[in-house]
Amino acid sequence: MSWYRNTVWFVKGLREYTRGGYESASKRFNPADVEVDVAGRSFLVTGANSGIGKATAKEIARRGGTVHLVCRNKERAEVAKEEIVTETGNQNIFLHIVDISNPKEIWKFAEKFRNEHKLNVLINNAGCMVNNRELTEDGLEKNFATNTLGTYIMTTALVPLLEKAADARVRQQVVLTEQWAKAHRNIHFSVMHPGWADTPAVRSAMPDFYERMKNSLRTEAQGADTVLWLAVSAEAAKLPSGLFFQDRQPVPTHLPLAYTHSPPEHEEKLLEVLEEFSQKFKSASPGI
Repeated sequence: MSWYRNTVWFVKGLREYTRGGYESASKRFNPADVEVDVAGRSFLVTGANSGIGKATAKEIARRGGTVHLVCRNKERAEVAKEEIVTETGNQNIFLHIVDISNPKEIWKFAEKFRNEHKLNVLINNAGCMVNNRELTEDGLEKNFATNTLGTYIMTTALVPLLEKAADARVRQQVVLTEQWAKAHRNIHFSVMHPGWADTPAVRSAMPDFYERMKNSLRTEAQGADTVLWLAVSAEAAKLPSGLFFQDRQPVPTHLPLAYTHSPPEHEEKLLEVLEEFSQKFKSASPGI
């Protein structure tokens, strides 16, 4: 019976994550939530040269925000910046070349950024889906280095800057979001699932899935909708910090009967390990 229930929930969830799920959910959206002027506010988006990151950056730029694009590939990043400036007319788009899988590089970037800019919203979008085990130059498994440690360091390093801002916001992974929401009460933390969108990451990392689902996948803009809503809307800020969102609504962080909850001591240990790793690489970064 539990197998049957979990299968039903998986199929239901898969359907909700597709384009049809978005179109259904969007019927209850209030367009006014994101029809806002964010001129004067500063946004940093990692992984912003393609996919959901670029779509998010573009929509923020349309609304007048100052956008910092943090990208790994300089050539693709410059193309993305030019596209955003051309389509939105917003000249306040800044480019930073940083490899989020390289902790020393992140520390160096963050220290320089803190001294030169203000920041209202941090959007940790960069991530990777490497199917075969691959190590970084520091000997770290690449998915962990990018998706967990890299975003942990980026957020930790920029929290002091965010603490100075009015209505500061961050997006991050579930456990880290919950823990940071408890630790930093004047910053609004949130995490979201974009659904299954037609992005370069999905096409390259999940080719079989993409071929089966390509006609049902969300557009990049649809995948980015909740990120934008969390970043700019007043309604999002009224909800408690530390929640997990799908299509502009808080949702449970665990599937029924999936038994994916982690005990508090495991979450505490994760934070301890991440802090240990981050400080190790901070001390190894020149000038920090």
